[in-house]
Amino acid sequence: MIRLFAALAIPPEIAEGLVRRQAGLSGAQWRPTPAFHITLRFFGDLQEAVAADLDVELARIAAPSLDLELSGVGAFGEGRDIHAVWAGVSDSPALTALHKACERATRRVGLAPDSRRYMPHVTLAYLKRANPVDVAQWIADHNLLRSPSFRLSEFGLYSSRQTEEGSRYRLERAYPL
Repeated sequence: MIRLFAALAIPPEIAEGLVRRQAGLSGAQWRPTPAFHITLRFFGDLQEAVAADLDVELARIAAPSLDLELSGVGAFGEGRDIHAVWAGVSDSPALTALHKACERATRRVGLAPDSRRYMPHVTLAYLKRANPVDVAQWIADHNLLRSPSFRLSEFGLYSSRQTEEGSRYRLERAYPL
């Protein structure tokens, strides 16, 4: 079994701007810059044969390069159940189309459709027992985040494995846009 997801890597110059916001929130496990990405589709734990079929389907996706911008910040969860803070991605029809193409590839290999609404973001930190007031203040302090536009010319199939320091990602295959 291998845990996989499709994603867009964040360029180093954009990641630098995100790192400057990784402070001022107790209990935050700030993500390292190599982990910054925009998930297109999480696939979960797959058998090797299904992963190979998925690779073939993802390679068939024909999509243009993407020009994206990061915009605003937020959190997942509510009250004492807040578990992550993130940077948002400005609305992009091309990104939505790429997400949908990944979803179609998922269905072609027999995986269940994703029932969650797609919300592109970059996870900045995972939280444990965060104080909701502190999270609200962090959001207020950073909500005007706006990155310069950046162009992405590939997306990737990544594997994820758990370590004592958190999830570690490895690019398994890159697909041109």
